[in-house]
Amino acid sequence: MKIAILSRNKKLYSTRRLVEAGKLRGHEMHVIDTLKCNMEITSVKPAVWYKGEELVGFDAVIPRIGASITNYGMAIIRQFEMMGVYCLTESNALGRSRDKLRALQLLSRKGIGMPKTGFAHHVDNTKELIKRVGGAPLVVKLLAGTQGRGVVLAETAKAGESVIDAFRELEADFLVQEFIKEAGGSDIRCLVIGKKVVAAMERTAQAGEFRSNLHRGGTARLIKLSPKERKTAIDASSILGLNISGVDILRSERGPLVMEVNSSPGLEGIEKATNKDVADAIIEYVELNAKPHHNRTKGKG
Repeated sequence: MKIAILSRNKKLYSTRRLVEAGKLRGHEMHVIDTLKCNMEITSVKPAVWYKGEELVGFDAVIPRIGASITNYGMAIIRQFEMMGVYCLTESNALGRSRDKLRALQLLSRKGIGMPKTGFAHHVDNTKELIKRVGGAPLVVKLLAGTQGRGVVLAETAKAGESVIDAFRELEADFLVQEFIKEAGGSDIRCLVIGKKVVAAMERTAQAGEFRSNLHRGGTARLIKLSPKERKTAIDASSILGLNISGVDILRSERGPLVMEVNSSPGLEGIEKATNKDVADAIIEYVELNAKPHHNRTKGKG
């Protein structure tokens, strides 16, 4: 098959691994910078152009869209969808997952466990918002934050009020969540492909830090999931319509709680922690679900 990887940087670990895995399985792999694509939007023959050439003959697209270019990335994916090309991450699913508030609303509607969460555009009484999530300590998260950035632990109600007031002064959108003390500074990243968890690792924050993200200096190790944790991860990914995701779970006294569902999970940490070839599993899933040569010239609405 002819497969495109939408990625800003071909040297990134995840991009390189996908190219390697695809070539080993006999596919023609192309790395395409999302922001250098442009679209020809017509009712007759929608097209995507890249560096002056029309992109034709592709059987599948694997999007690796960074949070900062979500809207344009969604538009490019949507254009490939209009052309009838199989996209591993669909545009609508990407949009759902990147809107943290919408994602939590969808998950809660389906009964997925999650930390108590408060959200408001304007709250006259900050104390009331803190009270709704169980008081201090509490976590305040910017809706636009990634990789642990924009996430603050307020250990006292007074500190929480200060953080909330500061975010509000900056006109930033944020969530307020309960702090799950029994998680002990650890969380679980489940790599879900289709209806299967193909790898899982426990991430633990470094001393003096509560964020377990590997980008924040956290450590990772292979972990065995309980049946309920596995089901929670698969259900969360499915509810958002994702074919591939990184589902972050906290272990709590009331069972697994979903913190976030990442639609473009990094592969480096989880491959090294689990010694599993996640990139190969992704390519295999594309093989099973794309239809080679089926939509090479035909567009669809």
